[in-house]
Amino acid sequence: MLPEQNPYSPGSGRRPPELVGRTGELEAFDTLRARVANGLGDRGVVLTGLRGVGKTVLLNEMHRMADRSEWLTVRIEARRDETGARAVRRALARELVVSARKLTRTRMTARMREALGTISSFNAKVGATGIELGVDLSLGRADSGDAEVDLLELVEDVALALGEGRRAFGVFVDEMQDLDSETMGALIAAQHAANQRDWPFYVIAAGLPNLPRVLTETRSYAERLFNYRQIGKFSREDATQALREPAERLGAEYSPDALEILLDAAGGYPYFIQEYGQAAWNLAGDRLVSGADAVAAVQYGTEQLDSGFFRSRWHRATPSERRMLRAMAVDGEGPSPTARVAQRMALQPSSLGPYRAALINKGLVYAPEHGQIAFTVPGMAAYVDRHHDDLDDAADDGAATD
Repeated sequence: MLPEQNPYSPGSGRRPPELVGRTGELEAFDTLRARVANGLGDRGVVLTGLRGVGKTVLLNEMHRMADRSEWLTVRIEARRDETGARAVRRALARELVVSARKLTRTRMTARMREALGTISSFNAKVGATGIELGVDLSLGRADSGDAEVDLLELVEDVALALGEGRRAFGVFVDEMQDLDSETMGALIAAQHAANQRDWPFYVIAAGLPNLPRVLTETRSYAERLFNYRQIGKFSREDATQALREPAERLGAEYSPDALEILLDAAGGYPYFIQEYGQAAWNLAGDRLVSGADAVAAVQYGTEQLDSGFFRSRWHRATPSERRMLRAMAVDGEGPSPTARVAQRMALQPSSLGPYRAALINKGLVYAPEHGQIAFTVPGMAAYVDRHHDDLDDAADDGAATD
């Protein structure tokens, strides 16, 4: 079949041709939109799950839904590096000003004019952009330099102005577990104040499975502020639909054995379905994907995943950190008891801490429970097993060997 007609689209955050298996999450956000339109409040939404399950796709879809309801929206991605905190705040201010410009083209109420002045003050303090909103700065509002104070004042003024038209202010945050503690604390505090005072302000976030714990460690009351939705792999029925329907719309189909081979290989993970579906389409000679085509697609698709999706993550780890990844892979998808991992590495449990912290910081592992560690990427253990003899981790970088 022609590659230029291939309907499958593996990639980070790319919307698949069939957005299946996520009805509950989208309905939850649609309920939030409806409550806002009726002048009622609700909680923010937090999506959690492993890499490749479609969290970013869902977050982007919710962002589009909010835009269609004429919310004032800001979309940011957290970064865990030395410049991350400043970069995120500048991105927040920049996106806010850009989004607010559409408000200047509508009938301006006194409260909305004040809100635009507060946005301008917040932006001027952060120094994100020189875009003008055509109003004077609200001196003394959102310009103290204290993230929590400024964000709270910003949310108050903007949300109350939008509430007059039964609209909301939404901040959409991807990879929220990587936010610096000050910005995260400020967002949680703003959501807390909004919930208590019925301001139409909502944090809609996506992150790894440890995000709920990170939020509650930042502010203990965070556990009550959000509608937490755990995003996992597809059911067999949803996986079948995601694989089959894009092909059928273009007049192609899978033989029953081909469908089973590809579904088994994908294991219900949306990203893998797209990868194997793309390979099967390109390898099939006609409009019927045969069992032989599926076998070849699994081999080719797995090689593609190994050379990109998995390999890039493996090489983000130092040689010593790879020793820990190897020790975890013995347990398959895990989770692995940290004490057992330390034993396999011939380390004292206390010596494992720096490697564990570094791998968490790089987003390669997370701690589902106290005393446990697990891969953030499904299939990582199988990748290590497939390449056990040729993965280069021989050049140690000073790991303890006690």
